[in-house]
Amino acid sequence: MSPRVLHYTDLENAYDTPARIARVATLLDARRGADTLVAGSGDNTGPGVLSLVADGRQSLDFFEAVDPHVETVGNHDFDHGFDALRAIAEAAPQQWLLANVTLDGERFGASAGINPAITVSLDGATVGVVGVLDPATPEMTPGTDALDFEAAVETVDRWVPRLRDRGANQVLALAHTNEDDARAIASETGVDAVLAGHSHDQTDTVVDGTPLTRPGATGQYVYEIDLATGSVTRHDAQDREPDPSLEAALTARIETEGLDEVVGHVADPLSRSRESRFTGEWRLGNFVADAYRWKTGADVGLQNGGGIREGPALSGDVTVADLISVSPFEEPVVVASVSGAELQSVVAEADGRGLDGLNDYWYGHVSGLSVAGKDGSYEAVVDGEPIQSDGRYTVAVPNYILITDREFPTLTEDHAVERYDMQYEVLVEYARECGIDARLEGRLPEAVTED
Repeated sequence: MSPRVLHYTDLENAYDTPARIARVATLLDARRGADTLVAGSGDNTGPGVLSLVADGRQSLDFFEAVDPHVETVGNHDFDHGFDALRAIAEAAPQQWLLANVTLDGERFGASAGINPAITVSLDGATVGVVGVLDPATPEMTPGTDALDFEAAVETVDRWVPRLRDRGANQVLALAHTNEDDARAIASETGVDAVLAGHSHDQTDTVVDGTPLTRPGATGQYVYEIDLATGSVTRHDAQDREPDPSLEAALTARIETEGLDEVVGHVADPLSRSRESRFTGEWRLGNFVADAYRWKTGADVGLQNGGGIREGPALSGDVTVADLISVSPFEEPVVVASVSGAELQSVVAEADGRGLDGLNDYWYGHVSGLSVAGKDGSYEAVVDGEPIQSDGRYTVAVPNYILITDREFPTLTEDHAVERYDMQYEVLVEYARECGIDARLEGRLPEAVTED
């Protein structure tokens, strides 16, 4: 019998809806057998509400229920610090893998049992697995600047012959990397399959004869790969009944933390789809940016699309947990003081053509600002007046925007003048005081009317 793989990744905030993550557990239990490797490709400890309050340890409820074989580290697995990740790796039943990251000259996590690669025996076959993480992690994840990275492709290429020398019949790469690196690993290293994470786009493709899977995010799908034939089956985990024990354990965590308190009501559901975040004006994006401006009194509120996490729509009674899950990061809201010329640059950088992004994506959600134009040429208005290049403006943003140059590189820490509460605290306070009545108002160019 040829080995099979069950591949999940980027579970992130699926824990915040206990039935959702419990359905993933049911599916994995139903599909696994003696010939099956169960593997995760990172970001399976968070981010999310429970991850925030438990430093990612709520994931242990899932890991203990599912008993995976292997897991690689994702960038968000560092959200709560190095020690928190090491502690999870020590406590979890699966073998954690990370081959291309060092800290102070030592392989990261070695003391906690994180290995670069492993071989697993499955019903008479031996499968080798190596794990790698995107070298751009320090640009995306605060607190990871001390890490040093080797290129992911070169790392995998070095480990493939080593694993075959150890008796591996097939070699897999767990790659929490960008799409280019995942495809290069598939085409250049001699692996038998690439199990990718990081990007939330679903991928089931073949690159130069090598299967490459990326199941997407938040526990919707699990991919099953037959390593003998290369065939891939996509399973919808949300069609399953939830594992009752796991659902109960996570529900108890939510209740214990007081996260089930209702703070508002939404009559017309607010979409949290991936597409909504980047396709123009969005009701939830307006709500978040409005909250920042309300809290700070800034001229403009600005939220990067990637900082709002996808998940189930906000509908009916909205709880503290629901709002924290919108942006579950330990990042304060910060007011930046900018010139009019800098603010005009920020507007241009919201267009995917203004940064290293996708050309048809719009990366910013705004309050107090309206933008008109297209094809890279925009006119912006603040409080009904065109931006004056020599004027001064205040912009309320998540602190993350000031410490990364991946999005809105014009804004830096030097622009910060005031700091406020954590993003999610501002959202909860705003919902309590002002409600969650978000509407489309024509704030952005050629706005896509996303619910």
